[in-house]
Order: sequence, then structure tokens, then C-alpha cells
Amino acid sequence: MGKTLEEFKNFALKGNVVDMAVGVIIGAAFGKIVTSLVNDVIMPVLGFIIGGVNFSELKWVMKAGSEGVDPVTLNYGNFIQVTIDFLIVALTLFFILKAFTKMASFRKKSEAKADAAK
Repeated sequence: MGKTLEEFKNFALKGNVVDMAVGVIIGAAFGKIVTSLVNDVIMPVLGFIIGGVNFSELKWVMKAGSEGVDPVTLNYGNFIQVTIDFLIVALTLFFILKAFTKMASFRKKSEAKADAAK
């Protein structure tokens, strides 16, 4: 039992696991920012442009509700909302990774230049 606990401790405290945990936490916070950007900035403007439509309320009622029974709806507006969220996250990550790649390439070139100058 002691050996297993020691192995788990070594695994949990490795740099990669801690880095991954930090990445997950930052990713969750970034997700909230993107959701707010979409819900509070982009979608109201888009809704205004196309005539005051609130995308999250768009639905197709397949079966009307009766007393005590909710209607059966297909909430395609929510799907549009989530798709736009995804596209913004993907676009943002694309630009962030592109910038990191460019910085890494610049750093490698600078190090190669410094090594050549020696």
C-alpha cells in the first residue's frame, strides 16, 4: 500500500500533471470569457442586424404542450449559439497557436544566430 501511495504521489506531483491542471483551469476561465463574448456582445448585435432575433429562443414546436405537460421542441437556436461559441474558440486558439509558433521560430533563429556568432 505504501509503495502505491508513493507512486501516486510521484505521478501527481510531476510537472506535466501540474501544468495540465493549470491549463484546464485557465481553459475553463477562458471558456467563460468566450461565452460572455458570444452571449453579451456578438449575439445581440447579430440579432439586431437580422431583426431583433434572440438565437437562444429559436425553436420548432413539434407538439404543443397541454395543461401540466411541457411542449416538445427542437431548440435549433441553442445549437446555433453553441456553434458560434465553438467557432470563436477555435479561431482564437488558432491565432494564439500561430503567435506561439511564430515566437518559437523567432527564438530558435535568434539562438542559432547567437551560436553562429560565437
